[in-house]
Parts: sequence; structure tokens; C-alpha cells
Amino acid sequence: MDRPSKDLRLPGKDRLSVLGETPLVAETPEELLDDDTTPVSRFFVRNNGLLPEPAADPEAWTFTIDGEVERPLRLTLSELKRGFAQKTFRMVLECGGNGRSFLEPKAEGNPWTNGGAGCAEWTGVSLGDVLRAAGLKDTAVYTAHFGADPDKTGSHDAQAMSRGMPIAKALEDHTLLVWAMNGEPLPFLHGWPLRLVVPGWPGSLSQKWLTRIWIRDREHDGPGMTGISYRVPITPIAPGATLERAETRILESMPVRSIISNPADESRLPAGTREIDVRGAAWAGDDAVASVDLTLDGGATWVPAALTQPRNRYDWVRWRAVLSVPGDGAYEIFARAIDGQGRAQPFRAASWNPNGYGCNVMHRIAVTVGRET
Repeated sequence: MDRPSKDLRLPGKDRLSVLGETPLVAETPEELLDDDTTPVSRFFVRNNGLLPEPAADPEAWTFTIDGEVERPLRLTLSELKRGFAQKTFRMVLECGGNGRSFLEPKAEGNPWTNGGAGCAEWTGVSLGDVLRAAGLKDTAVYTAHFGADPDKTGSHDAQAMSRGMPIAKALEDHTLLVWAMNGEPLPFLHGWPLRLVVPGWPGSLSQKWLTRIWIRDREHDGPGMTGISYRVPITPIAPGATLERAETRILESMPVRSIISNPADESRLPAGTREIDVRGAAWAGDDAVASVDLTLDGGATWVPAALTQPRNRYDWVRWRAVLSVPGDGAYEIFARAIDGQGRAQPFRAASWNPNGYGCNVMHRIAVTVGRET
């Protein structure tokens, strides 16, 4: 898979590939996702609008919870930190279009390969704790999220993105209001001073520069919730078809995915190498990773990988395997993850949809042992 040739040149970012400039979108090459905890410098960037004005006093940053609650809240970041139990979880954040470029024919949107994902340590408080303090009414059904960022024209008249989720997901312990990333203040580019992190679901739910959560008595209808935005067909459609007559559902839990982080694609190993040490990561949305297997003979045989124990729910699973190589030559290595319900990554991209959501084709790398034949 050819990558965009332009590297992101911003202080604190390391060799990310630019997919879009307005708004800024950049992904991380898989070989840079080789750490248990993804460094901020290697964490992907996905903006839906332009950057907002930086907060003059981050501790005074204010957000509200209103709508279908008994006690609407208006809290500063300082009050949030003092008033609720702080928690830190290492969790995957992933763009809903991750893997889009593997679809044929091509789908609309930024051409992500596998680099629209990262796994950071997020510190904040559970949104559920704050919602319980506000007192959810029986009519509370869905959240609606709002941020300070203007749309891509620079206008504040409409939200750049405003997604929402069912109340049950909002009440999960791991759904966080976050102010720190990897033990440091949340970087501005990643939503400082306050953002949502909704693990396992498309990253568009994890509103940056958070200013408001509106509790609604119906499914939210903001930007990113209507038409075909973040929706996939319930019944498969033909590649290249539209969704005009198709019944759709909102993309919620992301599908199982595995990446190879070492060796890098197109690596050349010394002549005589007979074992290749392969490692990577796997994750599975709301589900768990059951297994990861590798093949270098097109699927004729599979080698199981050894999995590490995740630190907490929504952490990715790091894995490792040693592949035996019969001789010098060119090889393709595929990694296949399977989730707890037996759903495996496909060799070929499936579930085509016009916006290219949820494509989780197996990651493939090419390696050459000795001279190329």
C-alpha cells in the first residue's frame, strides 16, 4: 500500500503521514506503533474543523451538562478534578475510517491505511460519575457532544462535528472526560484542556475541546449523525453501490484489527536468516482479542502468536511470534486477529460502504531475505 509522501512537520510529532491539510489529518505508519503505550509524538491526528483559540486559563475551562437531567451542571476543569474520582486507563482510540484505503472501489474520505489508531494512557473522570451527579431523567436516551473548534471554513455558526452515543455507553466506567495523556497535560492538538474519550467506538465520538454534553430524549441528529455519516449497511451492498435504498445502522463498536509493527514493510533481512521475529498489536472494539495468527504462505499454514495480558479493558493486546523461513527469497506476512465472538479479519476487504467505515482487512507486509530474486 503506497503511503502519502508528505510528512507532518509539527513540533512534537514524529514522521506521521499527512492525509489532509484542512482540516488536519495525519496517520502513523504501523512500524511506529511498536510501543506498549503510544507516545504523543506518534499518535495520529484527526480534526474535523479548524483549531479553536487556546484557553487562556485551562483550569477555568467550563463545560456544561444539560438536557434530560434533574440538575444541569456547569463545571470548570478545576471543579471536575476536585469533585470526582480520577482514573487512568490505557485505551485504544481509532478513527472510524481506519483501513479505508483497502476498499475497492475506493471510498470517499481520508485514505487511512492502519495508522488511524493509537493506544495512550488517558487520565480523567468517568463521564458516568458526572452524569449520575446531574441526575439522569427517565427520558434520557442519548448524548450529544459539542466542542469549541470552528468548522473547516472557520465559522462557529455550526459544529465541525457533533456525535453522540446511547446512555448505556456513556455510563461505562471507561468512557472518560480527559485532561491528561500519557501522564502529561493533554496536548492542544489532541483536545486540551478537556476532551471525551469513548473507547472501542469511532474516534469521532471522542469530542476534543469539549464544551457541552446535551442529554437528549432521542438519537442525536448533529453533524456526523445524519445521512450516511458513520453509518454502514445492515445487509451487504455491492461494491460501488450507494446507500440510497439500503437499510443502515450507526457504526458503534469497531471491528477486530491487528497490525504488524516489526519488521517494517519492505524490510530486507540478511541472507541465511531462517527465523523472523514478528510483533504487533491487536484490538477489537467493545470485544476482546481471542487470538492472533500469522502466515507467510498465503494462508496454507498459520502460526499462533503469543499474546500479552492487556492492562485494562480497551487496552490493545501486544503479540509476538517467530516465523520459520525455508530459504532466502521474498515473502509476504499476514496477521489475522480473531475476537471473542469468532469474528476474524478477512484477507480481502469486505463490507463495502460509500464512506469506507470499518474496513479491517488483514495487515500485510513484504520482507526479503537475502538478495531479491
